[in-house]
Amino acid sequence: MKVGTALALVAARPIPETLEDFRRQIDPEWILAALAATGTASLRRRRLPAEQVIWLVLGMALFRNRSIAEVAASLNLALPSPRGTTVVPSALAKAKDRLGEEPVHWLFDVCARHWAPESLERHRWHGLAVLGVDGTTLRVPDSEENRAYFGIPRGGPRGPAAYPQLRLVTLLALRTRLLVAARFGPYSQGEGSYAVSLWSELPDHSLCVVDRGFFGADGLISLTRSGADRHWLTRAKSKVKWEEIERLGEGDSLIRMKVSPEAKRKNPSLPEEWVMRAVRYQRPGFRPQWLWTSLLDPKAYPAREIATLYHERWELELSYDEIKTEMLDREEAIRSRSPGRVQQETWGILLGYNLIRLEMARVADQAKVEPTRISFITSLHLICDEWIWCAFASPGGIPRHLIHLRTNLQRYVLPERRSKRSFPRAVKIKMSSYPRKRRPGPDENAK
Repeated sequence: MKVGTALALVAARPIPETLEDFRRQIDPEWILAALAATGTASLRRRRLPAEQVIWLVLGMALFRNRSIAEVAASLNLALPSPRGTTVVPSALAKAKDRLGEEPVHWLFDVCARHWAPESLERHRWHGLAVLGVDGTTLRVPDSEENRAYFGIPRGGPRGPAAYPQLRLVTLLALRTRLLVAARFGPYSQGEGSYAVSLWSELPDHSLCVVDRGFFGADGLISLTRSGADRHWLTRAKSKVKWEEIERLGEGDSLIRMKVSPEAKRKNPSLPEEWVMRAVRYQRPGFRPQWLWTSLLDPKAYPAREIATLYHERWELELSYDEIKTEMLDREEAIRSRSPGRVQQETWGILLGYNLIRLEMARVADQAKVEPTRISFITSLHLICDEWIWCAFASPGGIPRHLIHLRTNLQRYVLPERRSKRSFPRAVKIKMSSYPRKRRPGPDENAK
């Protein structure tokens, strides 16, 4: 293609009028409410007011390869200066510190509670909203503050980890991969303790698919008791003993197991015994497995469909891959070197992820496919490109960009999944040949 032809095509491309179309996903009143509720609203008119700093935090979540100054300049966030001067990086960092993590956390929760119900309602299974809970870890920069607050994983054949890590547990709408709620903090706190506070976020008439590491009478019985028609589904643990009460069909039974004395000590209201349903299934090339669930009615919830549904839990792993591989661009760690900034950045990343997912769900509606069939990496790139284009577009009679954006995204619908594929875990390179670099421990410092 000739250069002249290429330039003509670029010039003919519809230019977005404003950033407001994308920003409108978050109601400005929610941002002001977040600032008011957390006591961080700007008391005086600054060049970078608090409501703009929230968009700076989101911009840094989406533009991982750009500095804070580049993000602020690219998105045209600062108010005009009479002297025409730019906002220096130190002022941007101070503005983020003034904001803190609470408003971003508050805004994530408010947005999720507005967006999640519609998402869950449209993708039900036998009348139940389908969610999942699982945990992961994120590396944070190796600073003294982060080490002291988040901690470093220890043990294993290779010794302590190289970086401090935070532990993250999320509640996800499995069929749209929209985050419904999240909890995170020091690595030393187990996934189960973070998950306990998520059970209250489950809607009524729902099914939560959980990893077997979350199996426990205290958590799961409390889950079913705390709302109307709340259920759970997990894979069975191999060493737990149980007794068959009634056979419902081939590989389908009601079972009973005793509640452990430890669980009873933590929660005296728990019963002595626990009744649940066990479903046996086998995928080609794999050993037979058992699933446990609170879905006791075999007619309302057929065993074969339960076995198929369980594997939607993998959507959680895919969402973590999208965050860590695509959004964070496989960086060794997120940016922030202090716990408060880490928390602010993490909430910004989770809110930015939901913004992308929300737009993908709307594109999927237009393309008449499931939301999980829209390419996340393509959506991320196009949204970032459009956002920058919006910031520099001149006002006037320029057509709005969002329809153009969604039309572009529809060209990147993924093919349907082939469920019979099998990919055993393997790597080509196991480890680096270079020696490990670790900070000296207390004993070595004493020498």
